[in-house]
Amino acid sequence: MSTNRRYADAVDARMNERAVEVVARGAQLQSLTALELRLDEVPLTVDPRPRRRVKAWVRFGETPVRVDATAARWTPDAVGIVFMIGGEEYRCWVWSGAVGEVSI
Repeated sequence: MSTNRRYADAVDARMNERAVEVVARGAQLQSLTALELRLDEVPLTVDPRPRRRVKAWVRFGETPVRVDATAARWTPDAVGIVFMIGGEEYRCWVWSGAVGEVSI
């Protein structure tokens, strides 16, 4: 008997969302420090209407998770992202290598 792959993908996605919600509740979101960002030394681009969808690795405490996010600002080395978990908005800075584009 075959399974409906689309249904299985939806179930997998929902289980992942729940796991991320549990991780987010249990630890503080980590962000790059001012020393790491060097905003007084490097150019900063701020998107006034952020729409660029990305996948990004973030850390809650010591636990890394991959989230769907929007790139709101960036420097040559880092990206400021915004993302939602369980109806709550989160913002942080991550290294640019932790961010990948999402194809639409």
